[in-house]
Amino acid sequence: MEKIILIKYGELTTKKANRNLFINILTQNIKNSLKNYKIKLTKNRVRMFIEIENDNELEEIIEKLKKIFGIHSIVICYKTDNNIENIKNNVLEITKNIDFKTFKVITKRSNKNFPIKSMDFNNIIGGLLLKNKQNIKVDVHNPEYTLKIEIRENNTYIYSKEIEASGGYPIGVAGKGILMLSGGIDSPVAGYMAMKRGIKLECLYFESPPHTSPQALNKVKKLVEILSEYQPDIKLHIINFTNIQENIYKNINPNYMITIMRRMMYRIADKIRENNKALIIINGESVGQVASQTLNSMYVINNVTTTPIIRPVACLDKIEIIEIAKKINTYETSILPYEDCCTIFLPKHPIINPKLEKCLEYEKLLDYNQLIEEAITNTQTIKIEKNKKFNF
Repeated sequence: MEKIILIKYGELTTKKANRNLFINILTQNIKNSLKNYKIKLTKNRVRMFIEIENDNELEEIIEKLKKIFGIHSIVICYKTDNNIENIKNNVLEITKNIDFKTFKVITKRSNKNFPIKSMDFNNIIGGLLLKNKQNIKVDVHNPEYTLKIEIRENNTYIYSKEIEASGGYPIGVAGKGILMLSGGIDSPVAGYMAMKRGIKLECLYFESPPHTSPQALNKVKKLVEILSEYQPDIKLHIINFTNIQENIYKNINPNYMITIMRRMMYRIADKIRENNKALIIINGESVGQVASQTLNSMYVINNVTTTPIIRPVACLDKIEIIEIAKKINTYETSILPYEDCCTIFLPKHPIINPKLEKCLEYEKLLDYNQLIEEAITNTQTIKIEKNKKFNF
């Protein structure tokens, strides 16, 4: 009897012709995440199996697997052959030191050559446990202990508990997107939700020194480092936005400053997307949360690009977004009190229903094409790796 890790795909099983593509990408993502461990990985269309050389590394490996999108659940199970007596003996060995008062057995027999049907095998194994353990009884509705047996083509797998993983699609199956990462609560959550749908991220941050501090940049680097638990080695593109922002401050009606600033950001994001062969732009906008996120503002700001803009948290309220931020461990970093360029020069009364015609009129006061070109030319790009520490 051998202890191994069994991976269940979950949502991937709904795929038909493309299932192998999804599974192959998931396999590569797992290998990349576990590259420092000695493992043997095998797969088929419904399950994946990981054999580990060192049992002491089991918990570490489980923690890494829990953060790989495309995995629905993780099972620590015992592998044996399909010999009935061997299965019985292994069941007794596995359960001998487990205390429970009520139990049930669930058998899945995908190998139809196995001579006993699933329900009949449930009864055989249930009777075996009743005979060999004291003071237990069957409870099919609310058991303390559930023994699961999967009888497959060449082997049988015996287990009890499933560990919930991240689900979703493997990162990379949907292509690449540019995440506009502000350093607040919402945009890291949006990045996490995009990755869950199979989108590979590169991040874009606008800094405005000396108005924004090095600590604000390090805060964003830390957020990317946390996201890299789900996608190793994320690129972060850093745009110096100072000259653009100061020109807006000097030349634009204060009520329209935020709208014009966001339009400039979208133009830059689209260029960065194009230069890095990404397909979409992603951001953390939530409908109605601030002046630039009313539907009318979104329409006017979005007007500068035809590239699809994905807003994963658009219809979540702040409490829902915070819950996800806490779950993925970005919240405590996001609330650190270092201003980003979206909060400096903030007018008292930013317009919530901007007019496109007004924006076009105001933008004539700026040589914004040259300003944008200068900012993009001076882009700083770094790769953020897991477990990299940043000081504040």
